[in-house]
Amino acid sequence: MWITNSVTPSNSNMSHTPHEASLQPLPPIGFEGHGMGDTSTDISVLSIKTIGNDHSSTDPVPPAPVDASNQSGEQEKPAASLFMNDGRRRVDYVLVYNVDDDEEEENKKHKWRAHFEDQLKKESLELEVETKQFDIIPQLSVSGLLGKLCSSKQHDKDKKIYYVKVHAPWDVLAKYAEATSMKMPLAENDMHKKFESCWSKCPTPFDFDESILPTVPDFFTAPFTRSRTDQFIIQDKETFFTPAQRSLLTYQVLSRAIFEDLGDPAKNKFGITNLLNNGTYDAAFPLHEGEYYSDYSILASGAQNQRHLLYETWAKPGAWYKFQPLDHIRLYFGEKISIYFTWLGYYTGVLIPAGLVGLAVFIYGLARMPFNEASNDICSEKGPGNWTMCPLCDGRCEYWRLKSSCIYSRATYLFDNEATVAFAGFMALWSTAFHELWKRRAAEIEYDWDVADFEEEETIRPEYEASVRRRKPNPVTQQTEGSYREEEERDEPYMSYSSKICRIVSSLWVVLFMLCVVCAAVFGVIVYRMTVSAVLYAVDQATIKQRAGILTSISAALINLVIIILLGKIYELIAKLLTNFETHRTLTEWEDSFTLKMFLFQFVNHFASLFYIAFFKGKLVGRPGAYNRQINASRQEECDPSGCLIELCIQLAIIMLGKQSFNNFKEIILPKLLNWFKSRKVKEAEEKKHEHVSQWEKDFAMSSMPDLGLFDEYLEMVIQYGFVTIFVAAFPLAPLCALLNNIIEIRLDAYKFVTQWRRPLAMKAQDIGIWFGILQGISTVAVMSNAAIIAFTSEFIPKLVYQYSYSENNNLDGYLNFSLSVFNVADFEKDSIPSKYDKAEFGNVTQCRYRDYRSPPDAAKPYESTLEYWHILTARLAFILVFVILVWLLSWLIGYIVPDMPRSVKLQMLREKYLAKEALLKSEEFLVGIKFKGAKPDQDSNGIQNTSQPFY
Repeated sequence: MWITNSVTPSNSNMSHTPHEASLQPLPPIGFEGHGMGDTSTDISVLSIKTIGNDHSSTDPVPPAPVDASNQSGEQEKPAASLFMNDGRRRVDYVLVYNVDDDEEEENKKHKWRAHFEDQLKKESLELEVETKQFDIIPQLSVSGLLGKLCSSKQHDKDKKIYYVKVHAPWDVLAKYAEATSMKMPLAENDMHKKFESCWSKCPTPFDFDESILPTVPDFFTAPFTRSRTDQFIIQDKETFFTPAQRSLLTYQVLSRAIFEDLGDPAKNKFGITNLLNNGTYDAAFPLHEGEYYSDYSILASGAQNQRHLLYETWAKPGAWYKFQPLDHIRLYFGEKISIYFTWLGYYTGVLIPAGLVGLAVFIYGLARMPFNEASNDICSEKGPGNWTMCPLCDGRCEYWRLKSSCIYSRATYLFDNEATVAFAGFMALWSTAFHELWKRRAAEIEYDWDVADFEEEETIRPEYEASVRRRKPNPVTQQTEGSYREEEERDEPYMSYSSKICRIVSSLWVVLFMLCVVCAAVFGVIVYRMTVSAVLYAVDQATIKQRAGILTSISAALINLVIIILLGKIYELIAKLLTNFETHRTLTEWEDSFTLKMFLFQFVNHFASLFYIAFFKGKLVGRPGAYNRQINASRQEECDPSGCLIELCIQLAIIMLGKQSFNNFKEIILPKLLNWFKSRKVKEAEEKKHEHVSQWEKDFAMSSMPDLGLFDEYLEMVIQYGFVTIFVAAFPLAPLCALLNNIIEIRLDAYKFVTQWRRPLAMKAQDIGIWFGILQGISTVAVMSNAAIIAFTSEFIPKLVYQYSYSENNNLDGYLNFSLSVFNVADFEKDSIPSKYDKAEFGNVTQCRYRDYRSPPDAAKPYESTLEYWHILTARLAFILVFVILVWLLSWLIGYIVPDMPRSVKLQMLREKYLAKEALLKSEEFLVGIKFKGAKPDQDSNGIQNTSQPFY
């Protein structure tokens, strides 16, 4: 199958059949054509502008130079800088460099640049160099910017910046489009209207009017082939490929051009990426489509260009409640970025029911809190609240009253109630529904955006092609695929299975070592908690003593947050080296391997402390008179009599909200400060020279997208998904917090892409990659985790057992006496005896209470686990078993009921098969016709050698 649908349904008035399309060519995806609507303002991919009534040309053309006195000229000047000096050839890529002060270093860089640019010219790329005064500061790191601010050297003003503008002519674009199997418009999709529902036609406040945000036309597409150009919809070769596609195809040349020939293909140095890393070039980027802002309202004058349209309808803060214009995002930024925003928007949408249910659970706990018997008993002045509790640390800690835990017990009930159990089950089913519905959505966008077969057709990484020496024929095609150069005939690179295994195993040991480093850091935080807790309990001030546990938890969480950020940066460098060492064949394989390494590390880094509090703190502490001192020869931490759930909630909230705040600062505020400083230089240059600054100069002054692309964005959201699902039983408000954060995150990311960053390369992707498998793994862990939290960390099971097995009135009266055991202070170890305590308040203490289910000191076997303990343990294990089986059974049922692919997509795929047969017949008739005319079978009608095979 070779035809795939490219965009979402269009409301175009065109009604040509596929056969008519061959006679009356339809405009390709996003290309401008007159007669597509009833209005006179149509959208062009090249630049969105008002189209006049002149129908002599159906293609967008570069704007002609405009006189400065012309009022409308100010709007057209930015568009003029998108072209070479002749005003016709489009600038597809820009390379920027300046002369190095070190003469020896500059000679080496000059040699590399000269060889590199010669290689580009040999590949038929057209170059044009412009020199500008060093008025605009290039992209700098934070330290570099501070140095620039603190020491502004005079000779910097005498330096010059060189802009190498790169244009790819038709032959180059066609060659690489064919090599990369780029899918281009073939015929209008005549089926989309059959699947429009009444609901989709109803206007909503979340949609933009079509006069503001035009619908992107929908076409069937096919892999581009130079020998079949007559079957594609080509109105003008200069505008056939969109600007995003042109820059991507140009990058294919830039990424493979050699800049230092060492005589061995495996040792040659090549690629624009390496030249950027060694400082030969300062930047390389495609151009933005003009300014993102306008002095005129989009309602009155329309969008000035595609970038302006995206800002007004997507990145502008006032558009926060609107649906994302995904098709327009795809046209401007490419499939990879648009798939990320599609997933992020979908994830945010499904968080709405989860957030509302979590809020309802919290409100339920808040409403029921005054009526909770256990909390009321703890807070009572004369009842159990006046019981004397055993010291929480050795020596310096005193006896304390149970009522001092009143606030914690109240707060704990907000999250530890019967509604939390139902919410944990709901979230388990919610995660399953999210995965199944996303698979349907992913199938739609894979089909609509022509990426369903991308991973199968993905080209080889230049690094893999250059470093792997062994070659063999492609096992599928049985022909050469290793080179883009037609004159070279060689087999594709091949790495043996044993070599792959050795490399992966070698990197695995490093990954395991780094995971051990993270565990060691967590262990250090645990020792810190034990030490600081003992110190705070020894302080004479009663206020600090009462809040020693909460102060310890907050400070430990903040330290853990700093460790998470620092170790994450270190491991990121190590993961890059390991992934490069593994030598992956395609970019998708490289990204999947890097992602898995980073996620394993970040998962342990973020969640290790939470797992400790949830499942280990207070569980192995021992008992008074026989405490466990195996760690640092000290007593382990104990939980509050109301449980460890409130500490888990605090730790989760600090890490989750703190990490999100740090990421937002790093991604928005910091780049905005950098861009503000650099844009100030641009304005100064304009005012000083009284001339318009070109688009490539403005883009050079902007920040660049991080090297890892969307990895940090995905990682941030996936870690958040872990917080939302794995520990939702401890913090039901997590989905609501995530929802509010994501509503802001979508617009912040959009603002960043449109206004703060240089235009990124419009890369392709089939789906969200390995992240989907990671999300499924997190959901599986979440089922077990929430079951264990409810069973062992919360007080839900013990209260349930007491209420229905031991309580006389089937309520919680007397539960504290049931759950707190008695200890004879005469049996204390020497180190555990309090050095001092307030005898005026406590009198002569002979017994104290502690949290456990053990026999009293006067029993036949004192301090042994009671029958109640084993009864509760059995109930806990039974709950986990029932909860997990029930959730997995219902999850399987949801997965079985919800099909992975929508019916509309299946029907359109059948339609494609029919069109494939039609194209096959047409191709055969064409060849037969040529044969009867006397032409050779291997030539086309123009006598050009035909080396390509038919579509079939």
